[in-house]
Amino acid sequence: MTDREIHLPVAAQPSTDSLVSYARRAEDGGYGCAWLPETWGRDAVTVLTAMAERTDGIDLGSSILNAYSRSPALLGQTAATLQEVSDGRFRLGIGPSGPAVVENWHGIEYGNPLRRTRETVEVVRRVLSGDPVEYDGETFSLSGFRLRCDPPEPTPPIEVTGMGPKAVELAGRFADGWHGILFSPDGVRDRLEDVERGADLGARDPDEVRVTIGVTCCALSDPARARELARQHTAFYVGGMGTFYRDSLVRQGYEEAERIHEAWQAGDREAALETISEDLLDDLCAAGDPETARERLEAFEEIDGVDAVAVSFPRGATEAEIEETMDALAPDEG
Repeated sequence: MTDREIHLPVAAQPSTDSLVSYARRAEDGGYGCAWLPETWGRDAVTVLTAMAERTDGIDLGSSILNAYSRSPALLGQTAATLQEVSDGRFRLGIGPSGPAVVENWHGIEYGNPLRRTRETVEVVRRVLSGDPVEYDGETFSLSGFRLRCDPPEPTPPIEVTGMGPKAVELAGRFADGWHGILFSPDGVRDRLEDVERGADLGARDPDEVRVTIGVTCCALSDPARARELARQHTAFYVGGMGTFYRDSLVRQGYEEAERIHEAWQAGDREAALETISEDLLDDLCAAGDPETARERLEAFEEIDGVDAVAVSFPRGATEAEIEETMDALAPDEG
């Protein structure tokens, strides 16, 4: 059975308490894990700590922590500490982000993101073992680091995000899980082949790699408003968040992604929105009245090889709209 999880809002929220409140609401609704992004607002570690202290049973995860803005040793320390404060409920999600964030916001050369991600996973895993870390890679060289506390029990899983075939293959080969967003069901199936190929290269069972797909959801009593929010969110990601989402959609057969990106970059937001067809919106999102949204979400949950689907929210949704969607799609409602 596919788990239903929650991906907390990427847009700015009024307070840390607001995010904790969402996590508590998700726990009450039966969601299996609350994933917290780290973008340009509050740092995820502090908020995850507050969530851990004020929830009881729901898993908590980072989706994602940037592999450039923290060293692998610090990521390992962070995972160990969050596993302790959450009483064993933490899952570490990491990824390389993109050059727009890494170079412009953090002032770090982007370089080779696949190599950096692989080495980060390897170093974090060694840190979490509790043994001294001796590592000599192309990106990182460490000697003598060791946790000055007991290693976490159980060891938190290390899950990796990625969009292109090589990035997803890397997750299948080295990580405990793969996170994907802005995929159609057919696009997910294509990337699952990459997970399997990576697992084969790593001499692993593909079933050991947990696959989590994030789906933009908006389930409202006003379906037109729900679809408007999902359309705005999709246009922003395809047009304004670098080229990764655009390229991913083109690989999935959506040539209009090029036109969405071009219009957005030219400052023509209206044209970008109009280029998103109803079919594209339905393929990528679960948006409309609650019944329609549930049906679209179930299309992802029925994909063989998907272990969890994370309900995420349009960046323009209000607190009330987030809560309405969360309640309408809660596992306990089914």
